[in-house]
Amino acid sequence: MRQAVALCLAVSVLAACSKKVEKVEEIRPVRAMVIAADNAEVVAEFPGEVRARVESRLGFRVGGKIVARKVDVGTVVRRGQVLMQLDPQDLQLAQRQADAAMKSALSNRDLAAAELKRYQELRDKNFVSQATLDSKQTAYQSALSGYDQAVASLRNQSNQTGYAVLTADVDGVVTAVDAEAGQVVAAGTPVVSVAQAGDKDVVIGVPEDKVDALRRSADVRVRLWANPKDVIAGKIREVSPIADAATRTYTFKVALPDSAKDVRLGMTAYVAFAGKTSGDMIRLPLTALYPVNGKTSVWVVENGAVKIVPVQLGGQSGNDVLIANGLAAGQTVVTAGVNLLKPGQKVKILGTEPLTGDVQDGKAPQGKNP
Repeated sequence: MRQAVALCLAVSVLAACSKKVEKVEEIRPVRAMVIAADNAEVVAEFPGEVRARVESRLGFRVGGKIVARKVDVGTVVRRGQVLMQLDPQDLQLAQRQADAAMKSALSNRDLAAAELKRYQELRDKNFVSQATLDSKQTAYQSALSGYDQAVASLRNQSNQTGYAVLTADVDGVVTAVDAEAGQVVAAGTPVVSVAQAGDKDVVIGVPEDKVDALRRSADVRVRLWANPKDVIAGKIREVSPIADAATRTYTFKVALPDSAKDVRLGMTAYVAFAGKTSGDMIRLPLTALYPVNGKTSVWVVENGAVKIVPVQLGGQSGNDVLIANGLAAGQTVVTAGVNLLKPGQKVKILGTEPLTGDVQDGKAPQGKNP
């Protein structure tokens, strides 16, 4: 009897252990928003550098050996200030040679003039023929031309000697030094770069697919990395007609107004081009985007569950992105928690009643961003 009772108890225990446990479906909490289409402001921003509008690479107009460098990078220079000097010895010798040639030509001219005057007096007394007088006239003209040539040569050589000293042609700042004392340079070789004081530009590179749209932008805003809170109104001054060989971007030069303060050469700046979209677009935070198989997608809530929807981006507006295609106004899109979801996942939108009413229909309460 006892054995029978024990056997029954064992069978009951085994039956209880073999009973299946019901699996409870996991419901993940997320944040979502009901999207709406509107004419949004598109902002495209590019980093750049503050540069002088005019920057000259200066070089000596004659060749020679550099004997002195008077400036360093960053030196503020004035018009006429000495930057570098060449060894003037050879140039001075050439100038002396030209001066001696000029004096010789002057003596020949004076002698020819005296002879011409004397022969004119003899001709007046009919002591010499007209042919003799003509030859003296020709000799004088030749001596006079030789003198003029010698004077021009001396002036030219004097200029060449002066070119041994390189001076700044404008007020500005030295941005580069490409040669040192002791180096022999040829005429025209750039040795110093000077950025002209005054007007400044911000130089940026723009991708080719945005050039046509941005060149017509009238709202251009410049922010300095050193002072990002201050916004400076800029103006597109120049757009390069060809792409940069290395970056394949087109150079934009944005002029800064004279009123811009604390702007120094070489500063990092950001240029933003603002404008309204041509049509209505949907705005979403960056946290709503979820990449799937190389495509940008979002999670859309329908009937209390989520599904993945590929979208096409249409630009950026502040810290948000604009959606050009893939979504319709009135849909509910997950904005936080996208990395923890899977297709068909049941979700609970935070800040609303759990999966009842409008939420089950894929809608969030109007006027709220859960």
